[in-house]
Amino acid sequence: MAVSDEAPSSPGTAYRLYKTISNRHQYYLDRVTPHGTARWVFAVFLFLAYSIRVYILQGWYIVTYALGIYLLNLFIAFLTPKIDPAGIEDSVDPEDGPSLPTKNNEEFRPFLRRLPEFKFWYSFTKAVSVAVICTFFDALNIPVFWPILVMYFIILFTLTMKNQIKHMIKYRYLPFSYGKARYKGKEDTGKVVAS
Repeated sequence: MAVSDEAPSSPGTAYRLYKTISNRHQYYLDRVTPHGTARWVFAVFLFLAYSIRVYILQGWYIVTYALGIYLLNLFIAFLTPKIDPAGIEDSVDPEDGPSLPTKNNEEFRPFLRRLPEFKFWYSFTKAVSVAVICTFFDALNIPVFWPILVMYFIILFTLTMKNQIKHMIKYRYLPFSYGKARYKGKEDTGKVVAS
């Protein structure tokens, strides 16, 4: 069996282009990560632009319905804890599994989401961007009686949120930090302590 003396070939042009685009994309994602308010303002602006486009064109109701269902699923994942207390309660004794603190002397455990805020924003923005792109293709403008879709979505939203709120009340968690107590550490006096 002969061994080739040739050096391994360098990656192809398509692969290098893909890696360059991928690295550039990650660079910009890293740059926008700390700017939560600006990210969400952009996402809401994009969603409003999509809504206005659909309203003016009077079509793409199936695309809008699919977008609404997907965004509802993202929102539910955003509101749900990473470790579901219902699953822990069913599998083991509730006293043995992790739980949220109910007394002042219990250990504080922050609320960990199943879908972190940045991934929620990123998925939201990608979904709305894809929906905007879909409005440029007439093949996706399927004729449908849109009031029925609106009614289905309202019913689905109401039932889903009712179940989510019941879950939040039953397991006593609040997925938002608004209104929660904030603890401060010792204030820095500026004095240097020699040890």
